[in-house]
Amino acid sequence: MPKVSSVIVPYASYLRVYEPLAAFPEPERGHWARYARRPDRPSYQDELRRSLADLLPTPPVAVPVHESADAFVIEAGGVVCVCPWRTRLRGWQALDGLGEELPVSVLDAVLPPLVRHQAAQDYERWLARNPDARPWIRTATWQVPLNWFVLVTDEEREYDKGSGADGGAAPVLRYRTPMVQARRRVARGLRTLRDTLDEGPLIDGLLDVGRWLEEFHPRSLVELDYGGLVHVLSAVDLAGDHSAADVAAGIEALRDGDGEAAGEAYGRLVERWRAVRDRRSAN
Repeated sequence: MPKVSSVIVPYASYLRVYEPLAAFPEPERGHWARYARRPDRPSYQDELRRSLADLLPTPPVAVPVHESADAFVIEAGGVVCVCPWRTRLRGWQALDGLGEELPVSVLDAVLPPLVRHQAAQDYERWLARNPDARPWIRTATWQVPLNWFVLVTDEEREYDKGSGADGGAAPVLRYRTPMVQARRRVARGLRTLRDTLDEGPLIDGLLDVGRWLEEFHPRSLVELDYGGLVHVLSAVDLAGDHSAADVAAGIEALRDGDGEAAGEAYGRLVERWRAVRDRRSAN
């Protein structure tokens, strides 16, 4: 059995925005500047463990009582950029989608209706005071939404297969791109999709992501991280996963009027990600 410290759940992927310190007003900017100098900053695994620990009490804690003061930190070109966790806000937002993710009987067992109702009321009151609030992190379980891949290119792909040893370094598969590039790709992708396809989930999802990106500083960085999905996919599958290249090829084929090539690219994506989602219901 793997060590508890090495277990990463859920099987989720993440889209993160890292903003430069200059994007934050004081006193928040000062807090993040001091935080970035800390040598003991928690990892994304720590964030997941804290969230899971809240489900253990009776009744469970659906959403943290206080907002997280933690963030992910990276340095790019000498500029410190931070991605606040905002765990409480994301917890509230995640509750809205749980009804589509879990059967009612399972949902009631994990989070009783009274707990969910109280959390929803708390969120409504908080949102009235903070109408412009938005998370720096988006999460998807058992998949990477195809519209996320529009933001990045295969050249920005970073793959580290990890140590492979029990409790050792986990594999990492991620993309990072400047905000200006992500926005440009969204705009180009939307033009092509609207010119060649009917309105649907792909266009709607890309529109939603594009609006979200507009909320952030133009010198931000965007990160697409496979997160816990690296524990679902084999080393061979991870090494061969070039979904961003397939999405780009499909959009380019649509732009050129090559429906056959677009269909082939889409087929590769559907087959790859269906295999991942099918494991969700596997016993």
